[in-house]
Amino acid sequence: MKIALLDSGIGLLPAAAAVRRLRPDADLVLSCDPDGMPWGPRTADDLTERALTVARAAAAHRPDALIVACNTASVHALPTLRAELEPDIPVIGTVPAIKPAAAGGGPVAIWATPATTGSPYQRGLIRDFADGVEVTEVPCPGLADAVEQADETAVERAVAAAAALTPDDVSAVVLGCTHYELVAEHIRSAVRPEPGPPLVLHGSAGAVAAQALRRIGAEPDPGARGAASLTMLLNGREAALPEAALGYAEGRLLQTVTHAH
Repeated sequence: MKIALLDSGIGLLPAAAAVRRLRPDADLVLSCDPDGMPWGPRTADDLTERALTVARAAAAHRPDALIVACNTASVHALPTLRAELEPDIPVIGTVPAIKPAAAGGGPVAIWATPATTGSPYQRGLIRDFADGVEVTEVPCPGLADAVEQADETAVERAVAAAAALTPDDVSAVVLGCTHYELVAEHIRSAVRPEPGPPLVLHGSAGAVAAQALRRIGAEPDPGARGAASLTMLLNGREAALPEAALGYAEGRLLQTVTHAH
């Protein structure tokens, strides 16, 4: 079994780690675009072309499924990626976990990139899945870039700025960018310092990983054994995991597997 994931950078780590936990025997192909990141400020056409190039590099390794581990790319590039790769390679997109967050009754905050915050796409998800729930959209300028660089000072500054825009009474925060899941505990501490009522953080990595397995007819098996490999592609070139990735638990988890050559 081989699962590929794509993103502009290390935002794919949470979903890749979720796949690893569900199926430790799965080979992984991580395909990134460090030459073109960040994708957020790019036009839809430009982003789609770059995502397609990264997807083609991953597809050359003949994965059983491809996870688009990026909210922005899922919004703009998913139809194009599916048109090219399916049905040979199922393509799974990433959607902010607004529906499960709203199911708790709210109030809910959605942390997302400035480009996504207030977008028709996000407003549509709120309308469809959070009708009647109090929702606050929180832009997080600079947070994804800070996470990408593993810059702790910049992460703390960006998280603090977003926390200041988050109402004190929120019961849940939707992590609307895959990078944010890497600093989830920083976000929890900033939004709800102890003591205080519980705060639920809703990411997408676990659901996306489970959906990828369903699409290929595989069952979760956390105890599975096998010589799983990891292939890292940086603009199509095989490489080691970026140094910044090893600053996060998810990256260190992935480093424990055998690298493909």
